Amino acid sequence: MLKIEHLTKIYGNKKAVDDLSIHIQKGEIYGFIGHNGAGKTTTLKSVVGILQFDKGDIYIDGLAQRDNLIECKKKIAYIPDNPDLYDFMTGIKYLNFIADIFAVSLADRKARIDKYAELFEMKSALNQSIASYSHGMKQKLAVISAFIHNPKLIIMDEPFVGLDPKASHILKEMMREVCDNGGAIFFSTHVLEVAEKLCDKIAIIKDGKLIKTGTTDEVKGDESLESVFLELED
Repeated sequence: MLKIEHLTKIYGNKKAVDDLSIHIQKGEIYGFIGHNGAGKTTTLKSVVGILQFDKGDIYIDGLAQRDNLIECKKKIAYIPDNPDLYDFMTGIKYLNFIADIFAVSLADRKARIDKYAELFEMKSALNQSIASYSHGMKQKLAVISAFIHNPKLIIMDEPFVGLDPKASHILKEMMREVCDNGGAIFFSTHVLEVAEKLCDKIAIIKDGKLIKTGTTDEVKGDESLESVFLELED
């Protein structure tokens, strides 16, 4: 579903991402772990086409991202670490705006909006201005907007930040449902307990370089993921 091949991104004299290769198969939840400044967000932004990269290739569902950027974007959704929403819109107008971009039918968008708004207890808030939302409500709206076009690949940067425990649980179930239906998830997180329990595979990045990857059991062995991460960061 996602192939990152020898990705390199350079800022001045610094390689923010250095010859990174990761392959994510259909059905996989893939966690991406590293300290602040390790290159996680740069990698994710390169995958979704926000940043141009200097070397390497990215393939989304078999399509080369460089040559098929619009087609690739149709297949993915992206939740950044700090969602920038249109505060002048109401929640429902924003969701319909996103649905229009991805050409989601009126019937499908209504069904999905109703489903996810009910799950996240957002129905009464959708007619309110986004400017009035708390950070948690904005995060919920960003999540709903990401799932509204039924993407094959969802890229998320710290998606659980700002979500309460119930909403976090719902998002985890939604992530697994996407993968059970043949999609894939690639997400960064600092919540190592979540990664350990949720992920099928994990990649650890340090100073732009991939230092360990594999199934969750392969990466952590007989230790906790937190212990392995701290050892590798020393």
